[in-house]
Amino acid sequence: MTALITADLVDLDLPSADRRTAVRSLAERLEKAGRVTDIERFLADIEAREAQMATGLEGGIGIPHCRSAAVTEPTLAFGRSTTGVDFGAEDGPATLVFMIAAPEGGNTDHMTVLAALARRLVRKAFKDELTNATDAGAVADYIQKEVAG
Repeated sequence: MTALITADLVDLDLPSADRRTAVRSLAERLEKAGRVTDIERFLADIEAREAQMATGLEGGIGIPHCRSAAVTEPTLAFGRSTTGVDFGAEDGPATLVFMIAAPEGGNTDHMTVLAALARRLVRKAFKDELTNATDAGAVADYIQKEVAG
């Protein structure tokens, strides 16, 4: 099984003019890595999910996610923003953004990832590690180990 996240799916300086810019930037990484076959379709699916309910969580976290026919395998991308991106959380913008991409009609893999991620995000040490990291490869390895086991 392919790694859930790799160094090329990590952006430690996420463009954060607005949510759509940040989301597109991460989606482009998924496309380049061959995990998304049709970026416009994928972005439409992400937007449809956002329209149902904002994906911003308390504590500066954004988790845009969707199931999409454009996704080839369960994938997690990570972006860090210095200024923050508005994902609709009540306490303000997200500085840590996790994009979960799941194949359409796939099993509940993405819910397992979401649950594992949610359990880690309540831990200050996990967020601190990601906030202070300087190496994309180390971040990918850390998230892979923590979330995918």
